[in-house]
Amino acid sequence: MNQTLSQERILHLKQDYERGFIRHCGFKAGRVDHGRFGAFVDLKDHHRQQDGFVHAGVMATMADHTAGYAAFTVVDSSFQILSIEFKINFLKPAFGKGLECRSTVIREGRKVIVAESEVYDLREENRVMTAKAMVTLMAVPGESLV
Repeated sequence: MNQTLSQERILHLKQDYERGFIRHCGFKAGRVDHGRFGAFVDLKDHHRQQDGFVHAGVMATMADHTAGYAAFTVVDSSFQILSIEFKINFLKPAFGKGLECRSTVIREGRKVIVAESEVYDLREENRVMTAKAMVTLMAVPGESLV
């Protein structure tokens, strides 16, 4: 079913995405649609490990967090999203100037939502998929978390 998100909801999710630890990471929200969320980061030295490649933890964090926000696009605003589990495959080392993540909800359950994230390395002349994650999330009524 093709559902359209209000501009107010999109703006809220984009601003919410960039709070806390994610702000420290430098991740920025990108395109937002029903069941989809995009993000990017301009890579700095602190994103890299000892050999100059992007740290696996940076890519895993981006994949998990962006999938969570893809899940937020398919639930009512009264719900919070919590990760239950995720698995990530690192396909190639990332070493470019930035990362882009595209997350898509592949199962819209009432409580359990499954999304996949693809992380791309933004290199000089092209974009290379460097990681793919499967993320299982739970929609929890906001008032039950207090």
